[in-house]
Amino acid sequence: AGDTILSNVNVIDASYDSVSFSVAAEEGTVTDVFFSPDGLKMYIVGATGDEVNEYNLSTAWVVSSAVFVINFSVVGQDTAAHGLFFRADGTKMYIVGQTNSSVFQYTLSTPWSVATASYDSISFSVATQETSPTSVSFKPNGLSMYVVGTASDSVHQYTLSTAWNVSTATFLQSFSVSGQESNSSGLFFTGDGSRMFVSGIAGDDVNVYDLTTPWNISTSASVGAFSVSGQSTNPTGIFIKPDGTKMYIVDSVVDTVFQYTVSSIDIQLTGQTSVAALDVQQDLIV
Repeated sequence: AGDTILSNVNVIDASYDSVSFSVAAEEGTVTDVFFSPDGLKMYIVGATGDEVNEYNLSTAWVVSSAVFVINFSVVGQDTAAHGLFFRADGTKMYIVGQTNSSVFQYTLSTPWSVATASYDSISFSVATQETSPTSVSFKPNGLSMYVVGTASDSVHQYTLSTAWNVSTATFLQSFSVSGQESNSSGLFFTGDGSRMFVSGIAGDDVNVYDLTTPWNISTSASVGAFSVSGQSTNPTGIFIKPDGTKMYIVDSVVDTVFQYTVSSIDIQLTGQTSVAALDVQQDLIV
């Protein structure tokens, strides 16, 4: 069937680092979190300020070292901003909002600097599938988009005919997570698309799914959950460090980012695999 690589990010056995960072001074209803690939930039979006807040971390991936830099308002596009995603090079940013049930696209003239962001006047409505979207994610090549929401408690998959241009999206399929979560809030994938994570407010946990066909949500199967109730009773967003060793959760009641350590990663290579052919979005020691 060809060469494959699977990354098993084991958040079910994660542990809280006793490290957190309050963003309440900038946002009163935090809904999502995102990091630059080097872990020196953190971004928060929320439904109160309807803006993306940028922070510098003096120690990479340690949220307690964060310092606020600047924000970028998205209120002109949506007044209930919920989900946030950046392209890997930091030149494209995407917001999903509940007021218009749409994904909005932005360009950053300086990568990872929201001060240089501008709206592309490009959007895509997901209202037919989800009227209360909470998070958005993309496949690394920009040809697939995923949205989760609380109205359907499903992950919806879309195909983009032009990479990273959401106006070219068409609906493909949905996968229900209602059996595990009745108030779905956050969505994240491993870099190879073999594992999906959905955080939820009803269960106060992160639900983990294995995809037998990477990036194809119809092949998803639940494999367990990790409770964050000791820290968060309203987890709205999730982010996992590219190498799979750290996980971050934001809470919209206490407006805080919580940091966790993920215990292990299991990399399985099958077949004759060329290193040049691998696109795993993380560091590997071979």
